[in-house]
Amino acid sequence: MNIHEYQGKQIMRDFGVSVPTGYVAYTVDEAVEAAKKLGSDVTVVKAQIHAGGRGKAGGVKIAKNLDEVRTYADEILGKTLVTHQTGPEGKEVKRLLIEEGCDIKREYYVGLVLDRATSRVTMMASEEGGTEIEEVAEATPEKIFKEVIDPVTGLTPFQARRLAFNINIPKESVGKAVKFMLGLYDVFVKKDCSIAEINPLVTTGDGDVLALDSKLNFDDNALFRQKDVADLRDFDEEDPKEVEASKYDLSYIALDGNIGCMVNGAGLAMATMDTIKHYSGDPANFLDVGGGATAEKVTEAFKIILSDDNVKGIFVNIFGGIMKCDVIAEGVVEATQQIGLTLPLVVRLEGTNVDAGKKILKESGLNITSADSMAEGAQKIVELVK
Repeated sequence: MNIHEYQGKQIMRDFGVSVPTGYVAYTVDEAVEAAKKLGSDVTVVKAQIHAGGRGKAGGVKIAKNLDEVRTYADEILGKTLVTHQTGPEGKEVKRLLIEEGCDIKREYYVGLVLDRATSRVTMMASEEGGTEIEEVAEATPEKIFKEVIDPVTGLTPFQARRLAFNINIPKESVGKAVKFMLGLYDVFVKKDCSIAEINPLVTTGDGDVLALDSKLNFDDNALFRQKDVADLRDFDEEDPKEVEASKYDLSYIALDGNIGCMVNGAGLAMATMDTIKHYSGDPANFLDVGGGATAEKVTEAFKIILSDDNVKGIFVNIFGGIMKCDVIAEGVVEATQQIGLTLPLVVRLEGTNVDAGKKILKESGLNITSADSMAEGAQKIVELVK
């Protein structure tokens, strides 16, 4: 789950991590009032969407007076920002962060991720702040320093200090940088983050160390114990189909193809999409119904797939382990009858109760094309859609 920058900064502030003072604004008048409250010589007007690259897209402006705050707020609110992370459709700006400006001396990058190679949380840092970390990794990988963190001891002051020296934090600011990094690690662990990224982290003219930006992502599986974080979810920033799918514990991600996919198991879902692509088709979604899907769940999955106007055909690919093929077949028949499905439908079943499942499909009298393998099913749906 993602949250907005201003929400991430509030969480970090609660953990003693230094961030500039700022207020959220939903209207132009609120933006001006926030700027008055700040009373700083320079005010930053920042679009709040769940995507990076806002500055390059015109979503971050520096205002030197209240008139400029009003002008920029009016310009950005309601604007559709298109960045490298939003896709060509972009995202509409519905809220702003009005923040005090600061005397930036240098910019750095600091981030925490779970390194799956070591199965440990790793802190990364670089003196190339303000740049996409992927670009730094490609062009100057030697400028990225890492500290693998022992889960027993957590991030130690020694590790934080070594990172600070490696990325050339000024000596007078090293102590504050260490405190910042320790606080950020605290946020990562105690709030069940999957990513905590500060880009840029800045040192100021008076020696402060501040998070000028904040990107916090959270582990969906831990939200049951992070009620305060779950309450920060902004449904306007998510695909309505993905929101609907989450109500039924369906893992759904919308894509831009025309073949709807319903599969059980994330690995099989990925393989199914790859196979469709192999036969020159385009998947419209990733959809994993999970191991314990019911007929009702399958019906809802069908409805969500069909809510995408681009879908011209559906491929159901089920391997019955925990999931029973006859249950899936009943769900497919029920969903097809309920919805009055007219699009091509290819179903491949394999595993537990497969014969019973195939019999249910055959005797349904519905226009369902059967397949005996994933490759055959992918080929058939691609041909039917074309």
